[in-house]
Amino acid sequence: MDGWDRHAPPITEIDVLWIAAGLSCDGDTIAMTAATQPSIEDIVLGGIPWTPKVNFHNPFLSSEVGDDFLRPFHLAAEGKLAPFILVVEGSIPNEKNKSEGYWASLGTDSATAQPITTCEWIDRLAPHAWAVIAAGTCATYGGIHAMAGNPTGCMGLPDYLGWQWKSKAAIPIVCVPGCPVQPDNFMETLLYLLYMATGRAPIIPLDEALRPTWLFGNTVHEGCDRGGYYEQAQFAEQYGSPLCIVKLGCWGPVVQCNVGKRGWMGGIGGCPNVGGICIGCTMPGFPDKFMPFMDQPPGSLLSSAAVQTYGRAIHALRKFTQASLNKVPSWRHQTISPSQQG
Repeated sequence: MDGWDRHAPPITEIDVLWIAAGLSCDGDTIAMTAATQPSIEDIVLGGIPWTPKVNFHNPFLSSEVGDDFLRPFHLAAEGKLAPFILVVEGSIPNEKNKSEGYWASLGTDSATAQPITTCEWIDRLAPHAWAVIAAGTCATYGGIHAMAGNPTGCMGLPDYLGWQWKSKAAIPIVCVPGCPVQPDNFMETLLYLLYMATGRAPIIPLDEALRPTWLFGNTVHEGCDRGGYYEQAQFAEQYGSPLCIVKLGCWGPVVQCNVGKRGWMGGIGGCPNVGGICIGCTMPGFPDKFMPFMDQPPGSLLSSAAVQTYGRAIHALRKFTQASLNKVPSWRHQTISPSQQG
């Protein structure tokens, strides 16, 4: 990450160019509208102190359409709009694996009247970008569309640009995975970059999969409110149970994700919190390495068997202690005075 100049002049105004023309369901854009810490309105309306003015260009949220919407993209590609943050949503197809046609595009080229492919936009914009964010698992690691055998040969942005790629400001690709992305995770990451732009934050800390470390440093299991049941070998046998759901197919003990603690919207929800198993959507190996989703993870067979050897005993001992703690100490009992006797 060497090369980023924290002492560069503060950026006072920045554009966010959002491409949602990769292979995706646009769920990451929709998820972002649910963010509250901060909200997209907070960012765009300047409600956060010490951040630059943000000009936000998203195809679903913009009032401009057609050529008017694409104008800043063309200017940025020509090096006439700077600085800007490029956000890519959706997996990146391989446009070289076929003899004709294209997989994904955004707008048309005025000179040729032909569609401008998503790959062409990335090739044109990425070299000029101050920073690049991959939003959602499709953009970060390929996701659902990149399953083995898919005809598009699609991939995540780091595989397309290169895992060692850095922006003109020497910032690596910032990956915020999730299917879709957890709303506050994306907006908090964007806010961090905006603070970097004004010189108020150091280089963003990323793990080996280019995820922000403070968001993806722990597993789902470590933040799950069902974790205590796992420790005591209390496993759900059917959906709707409040017990640990690892035997129902939950990959929480190994998946790096904070949704158990953060919830989904306003701190509420999140897969295990509402009884849904974790299927590993924030991991580079998703979905292929986590299928079939409803089967118990192979590694958990050994761990859950091992925890049963002491978990049940520990639970029994705790019940015994709990029974004692639920009784008022004998010295607090009221003493019957002599005047009350007889």
